[in-house]
Amino acid sequence: MNKKVIFRGVGTAMVTPMKEDGAVNYPVFRELLEMQVENKADAVVIAGTTGEGSTLSDQEHIELVKFAVHEIRGRIPVIAGAGSNNTAHAVYLSRECERAGADALLHVTPYYNKASQQGLYLHFKACAEVTSLPVILYNVPSRTGVNIYPATYKRLSEIDNITACKEASGNFSQLAKIASLCKDELTIYSGNDDQVTSALALGAQGVISVMSNILPAETHEICEAYFRGDSERSDSLQMKYLELIEALFMDVNPIPVKQAMRAMGYQVGGCRLPLCDMDPTNAERLYQVLKQYGLLRDGVRAGSVTVQRAKNAGHVIRSNV
Repeated sequence: MNKKVIFRGVGTAMVTPMKEDGAVNYPVFRELLEMQVENKADAVVIAGTTGEGSTLSDQEHIELVKFAVHEIRGRIPVIAGAGSNNTAHAVYLSRECERAGADALLHVTPYYNKASQQGLYLHFKACAEVTSLPVILYNVPSRTGVNIYPATYKRLSEIDNITACKEASGNFSQLAKIASLCKDELTIYSGNDDQVTSALALGAQGVISVMSNILPAETHEICEAYFRGDSERSDSLQMKYLELIEALFMDVNPIPVKQAMRAMGYQVGGCRLPLCDMDPTNAERLYQVLKQYGLLRDGVRAGSVTVQRAKNAGHVIRSNV
């Protein structure tokens, strides 16, 4: 059984823009979605880690998915974050995100509980059984405290609608073992922006990316160049953006990417507590890296969110929404 690939290339793990009072800013979200489509994103992920899914209410979570589906209009897949450390809650979100029109679901490993490999298998199996949508497993041990072993991936890949994984362990030996065991029954996506070309070389079909919030076309090209056989260009682009990627992860995601986007002119607001802005010293370091890449809006300094219109690699960044 060869399973359908949800997307090849870059799936942008979308930020959730917030107003000053903390409410979701839907007009800005609309513009961000349109920018992704116009600049070659191959999919969008809604209400995942980068989208602060853990601090969204269920109503907000489902409404964001509905909104994205309406705005994308079938042009690229909309993947809904549906994970939880409560299996019953993850089952509920799976059903509701399917009703909202999502094309696929992203399920993170249950965090904090520290489930056994059998517990992980039963959790993901329960989530998959309540939906007809393809399911992407999300393995990020640094955030959840638990790792999906290759043998467990193999068992899960035998479930018809578990079709892919976002592998963010950073362990290339594990990634190679997953590819060897699961073959075409599990599409692999890199979960690390700094490891895309290496993951592609081991058979991955793309990346679920944070950097593509600000550079979707460039992140797409890292993958597309590799797919068309130009691994030298793919490697060159990966190396070119390493310092930017490091800056985007100098604090807990999505703190730096949201701060970077504000410094570029996107009105995405801050993060919801318990996440907060970077301290001024780290913010200034982030701004210096943005400046090196020609992405920093004029006049931005640590602690400043003054707004101007800016241009980034051909993208017009609106500041008047």
